[in-house]
Amino acid sequence: MDAINLLKTDHRQVDKLFEQLENGDGNRERLFTELATELTVHAEIEEQLFYPAVKDAEPTRDLVLESYEEHKQMKLVLSDLARADKKTPEWKAGLKVLMEDVQHHVGEEEKELFPKVSKLLSKPQLEELGTRMEALKVQQLAAVGR
Repeated sequence: MDAINLLKTDHRQVDKLFEQLENGDGNRERLFTELATELTVHAEIEEQLFYPAVKDAEPTRDLVLESYEEHKQMKLVLSDLARADKKTPEWKAGLKVLMEDVQHHVGEEEKELFPKVSKLLSKPQLEELGTRMEALKVQQLAAVGR
């Protein structure tokens, strides 16, 4: 799978988890743990492999730098939500803010960054990068027992 399709697949999975959490489908603790894992591993493969592959190119530099900062914010909010009582309205409000931040980030990636990356990297380069990202993702998920 090429790098961009791998990341888009992750984005859809995270959307689904946010929807389940908002609708109260299932166990909030379990769903949040799954969401936190997905977001953390996704950020890790972007930061270790995807962003470095395109961060030095003029068309993508600013978007990548902004993405690193958005990841920092996301990790802070995830950490706060992980420690908070998930039964409170405050927790649900924090989740809503996280969801909006992640949706904004995903929108920028899919509408701005990915089209630029598609012009910078060839199909074989995107495939090779996707293969490495997939391997790192499997390794990261195994490290957290998934």
